[in-house]
Amino acid sequence: MGRKARFWLLALGLFGSVTAHAASPVWALHGDHNTVYLAGSVHLLKAAESTLPPGFDRAYKGSKAIVMELAIDKVDPMATASWMMENGMLQEGTTLRDKIGEERYRRVSKEAERLSVPTEAIDMMQPWVVGLQLIEMQYMKLGYDPQSGVEQQLQHKAQADGKPISGLETMDEQLGVLQGMSNADQARFLDMVVDEMHDVGGETQSVVNAWRSGDAGKLSALLGDEYKSFPNLYRLLVSERNKRWVPQIEKLLHGSQDAFVVVGALHLVGDGGLLEILRRDGFKAEQLN
Repeated sequence: MGRKARFWLLALGLFGSVTAHAASPVWALHGDHNTVYLAGSVHLLKAAESTLPPGFDRAYKGSKAIVMELAIDKVDPMATASWMMENGMLQEGTTLRDKIGEERYRRVSKEAERLSVPTEAIDMMQPWVVGLQLIEMQYMKLGYDPQSGVEQQLQHKAQADGKPISGLETMDEQLGVLQGMSNADQARFLDMVVDEMHDVGGETQSVVNAWRSGDAGKLSALLGDEYKSFPNLYRLLVSERNKRWVPQIEKLLHGSQDAFVVVGALHLVGDGGLLEILRRDGFKAEQLN
């Protein structure tokens, strides 16, 4: 998968990255009586490359509570499956082929077969669900694992240490982001995934390298053209979610307890990124080494 689809999925929460020179993708923001650490996350990592940058350890140790996009320790798999059945499946009597047309379906089913995803399964799914499933399978094929990702590592540590975890949004809200796309945008999203699937390995490694070195400038430069290429998707995945999260982060900054906020790092950089909005609102962000 090439840059466009990969970056959109990173922004959604399947991945992430973020200023340079042996820095960490972690910032400290100071309220009147506390510190809130804001970190960019990579949601999937290879097990052999899963060590977190040092800034994560400092932020974790300095915080009483952890805040993620989702409170993943409270996610109910049965409730999630039920939501997907209700919202991610096509109406009875309609197939994916009907929804996206013969030529697009031929290309999608070819990728599904390559990744051992049964066509009988995708035939019943909304296009946005098919796109997510195909790219998830591609990442697994390349050795990326959510269990090695930032959130899962922090969840296990927080549970062992008795630190509470809360979420900025619910699973329904997160999954509903793509569900809210128009039929045309869902088809375009699926096209992006299929068109760029085979370039995912090398380019994803570049993103991970930028994240590990805290290179927000590099990531912002990479993303500049991508934001313009699909503005509706950027609005749904990034800017609207950031606007919903900012009041919650600022509420933490007006409190008395130190907290560690971890989000997909594409939410931090670029126009409308969380760092830009929080700085504009008067909070100084200090990047950790």
